[in-house]
Amino acid sequence: MKLPHLLGLFLGLLAASLPAAAPQGFVSGHAATKADLAPVDAALASVDPDAIEADLRFLADDELRGRDTVSPGLRIAARYLRARLDLLGFQPGAGDRYLYGYPLEGRQLERGSLTATLTLGGQRRELVHGRDYRAAGRWAVTDLEREAGVVSCGDGGEGFFDAEELDGCWALCRYSGQSLWRLYWRAQRAGAVGLLLVSDDDAELGPVLAHFGADADRAFSERVSWPAKEGDGGRRRPPFPVLALSDELRDALLAGAPADGGRLDAQLAERRSADENPIVAENVCGLWPGSDPELRNEVILISAHYDHVGASGGEIYNGADDNGSGTSGLLALAEALVEYGPMRRSVMLIWVSGEEKGLWGSRAWAENPLLPDGMRPIANLNIDMIGRNGPKVLYVTPSREHEGYNGLTALMERFASAEGFGSFPEGEEQGYEGLGSADDYYGRSDHAQFAKLGIPVCFLFSGVHEDYHRPTDTVDKIDYDKIRRVVRLVIRALDALQTDELNLSLE
Repeated sequence: MKLPHLLGLFLGLLAASLPAAAPQGFVSGHAATKADLAPVDAALASVDPDAIEADLRFLADDELRGRDTVSPGLRIAARYLRARLDLLGFQPGAGDRYLYGYPLEGRQLERGSLTATLTLGGQRRELVHGRDYRAAGRWAVTDLEREAGVVSCGDGGEGFFDAEELDGCWALCRYSGQSLWRLYWRAQRAGAVGLLLVSDDDAELGPVLAHFGADADRAFSERVSWPAKEGDGGRRRPPFPVLALSDELRDALLAGAPADGGRLDAQLAERRSADENPIVAENVCGLWPGSDPELRNEVILISAHYDHVGASGGEIYNGADDNGSGTSGLLALAEALVEYGPMRRSVMLIWVSGEEKGLWGSRAWAENPLLPDGMRPIANLNIDMIGRNGPKVLYVTPSREHEGYNGLTALMERFASAEGFGSFPEGEEQGYEGLGSADDYYGRSDHAQFAKLGIPVCFLFSGVHEDYHRPTDTVDKIDYDKIRRVVRLVIRALDALQTDELNLSLE
C-alpha cells in the first residue's frame, strides 16, 4: 500500500463528496434557495447521487482491501467517516470521541508449534507440516492437543457419518471441492475430534495438500473473535482442527479399508500452540442533538455496518453494495440533517463494524450504550445493501406478518408508497412497489442487536444478488439514484418522528 496514493485518494474523494454550499430545490415549480424551503424539503433536496458515488468509490476502493474487521482498510474507512462528521458539525457520539472502541481477541498459530504423529499398524511415524500434512485455514487457532483413532467417512456424505463410530475419533474424508463447512459440521455433530481431508483421484481438484497450500498462510494469520466472558455459557465453538494429508499418507491409511468406510487401524496425534493479543474494533458514532428541551433526550438510532469480508486468495471483496451502499447512504443522511437543522429529537448515526463476523459492533453498543447523561434510545432504523436489484425493489422487517411489527415499519410503508412518498422536484418518480418482507433476515443484521434494548427496530434492505459476498460486488453495478431515494425515505420518516407523542409499539 503506497501512502501518498492513499492520502491523495482520501483528500480528493473527501472534497468531491462534500455537499454544495447552497442546495437548490423547487417551490411551486420554480427554483428556490434554501431560505425558501421547509426544513424537510431542504434536507430532501440536498441528497446528491454524485456525492454518494464519490463516497462509495472511496469506501469500496482496492486500497481499503475489503474493510475486514479488523484491518488497516477498516481503520481508514472509520477515519474517513469521522472526518466527515467533524467537518459537518456533528457532536462526537461516543463520549468525547466519534470512535466507539470495543475489545476483541486476536489469535494466530505459532509456525513452529505444529507437530503430528501417525501410528499405523503398530508403526509410529513423525509427520512434517507442509510435507505430510497441512493445517487447513483458521479452523482451530488455539492451544490444542488431539490424539485419537481414525474413521474413514468416504466422501463425507450424510450416510457416512455414524455418530456412534465417530465419537472421539478423527473423520477422514475424500475431498473433491465440496462444501468444507458442511463436512465440518457433519463431523463435529457426529462427535469427531477433527477432520482429515485426503485427495479424491476422480476429482479435478488435484492433491489436497497442494490445494490447501495455496492458502497456507491463512492458518498462521490472525483470527479475530468475540472475547470469551464469564457467564457466556460456553457459546464459543470448541476448537475443531482440519488437516489436509498427503497422497502418500492417504494411500497408507486407506490400504485395504472398506469402500463404505469404517474404523482404521490408525492413531493420529496433532499438537499446536497459538499467541493471543487483545484487539480494539471501532464503531463510528455521530450525535445530532435535538432542539426540544424534553424530546432531545429521546434518541433515534440510524445504523449501517461499514465492514465487509476483506480479501482472500489474491482477490479483494470490495463490498460496494454490502454495505458500502448503506454506509454512503448514511453519510448522505448526515449531510441532509445539516440542511434540515436540529430536529426536536436527537439522532445518532452509528456505523458499526463486525457485522459480517456476527453483529459484533452493534452487540458491543447494545451491551454498553454510550449516550450523554439523560438520553436514551427510542428506536433504531438499520440500512444494509440498498444499491441493487431494481429501482423499485425494497424490503423491510419486521413486516406485518412478524411479531415485532411496529410503528416504525408502518411509517416506512406509508412513505414508501407512490402516494405517501410524494415527490421533489415536481413530477419526480419516488414510490416503491410496496415493501416486500425481509423477515428471513430479521436476525442477520444489526437491528437484531439493537432490538435487545427493548426498542422498536426497522430494517431496510434491497435483497441479495449474484455478487453477494463475491469480488464482483463493485461500484460500477450500483444504482446511486436508488440510494438517494432510500435516504429521502429515511428523511421523511425522521421528520414524521418529531411529533409530541409517539406510539411506535402500536399498542
